[in-house]
Amino acid sequence: MFMNDVVQAARNDMDQAGYEQLTTPEEVDQVFNEKGSVLVMVNSVCGCAGGIARPSAAYMKNFDVKADRYVTVFAGQDKEATEKARSYFTGYPPSSPSFALLKDGELKMMVERHEIEGHEPIQIVQKLEEGLETHFK
Repeated sequence: MFMNDVVQAARNDMDQAGYEQLTTPEEVDQVFNEKGSVLVMVNSVCGCAGGIARPSAAYMKNFDVKADRYVTVFAGQDKEATEKARSYFTGYPPSSPSFALLKDGELKMMVERHEIEGHEPIQIVQKLEEGLETHFK
């Protein structure tokens, strides 16, 4: 029961932040193969997801340079969707939490767990802002 509450709270955080939850491989393919830009957060139930990554994701909705879509997959929960998303992150091992920037289906940038864990949310926000400015402006 406790774990279900933790998972639901993590999902709610992303819903409240305005991210679309992709729960199937088909949804991932559909969004990732569209023309335009996508900011993806690979969500998880770990402390660095709740204390660093999800707050950073929420903040990014307020940044001047916008992605066309803001989406999330949930590692350990929506396993097939997460596996499909990770298939687009070529050259990077599975990592959660993490962020990916895609443009026209092509990976432009990753922020992996080792770049999130032990850092302040503002540091993650700054990396993502730089990535959006570089690849989506």
